[in-house]
Amino acid sequence: MLDILSAAAAADAPPGWLQFLPIVGMIVIFWFLLFRPQMKRAKEHQQKVEGLKRNDQVVTAGGIVGKITKVDDTYAEVEIAQGTKVKVVKSTIGDVLQSGGKPAND
Repeated sequence: MLDILSAAAAADAPPGWLQFLPIVGMIVIFWFLLFRPQMKRAKEHQQKVEGLKRNDQVVTAGGIVGKITKVDDTYAEVEIAQGTKVKVVKSTIGDVLQSGGKPAND
């Protein structure tokens, strides 16, 4: 009798790996909803920073708007007013503004 009950209980129990299936599903959902879009935005930002050139209108992460006057490997010199130039780390440049608008420092 005891053998029949233990055999029935063992047959009804789901496999052990099935318990981890919801966790794996949540990881996949987080990957597609959170991590993948963030990596895409980081890649786009890196491409913008690498493509910086003289006379581009930029906005820094601190909100300063200006025109690039000089670019090197790590830094960019940004003119924020006539005769006022600041040196910023290229990775802190948040966005490159579209041309055609009124420049911030003219």
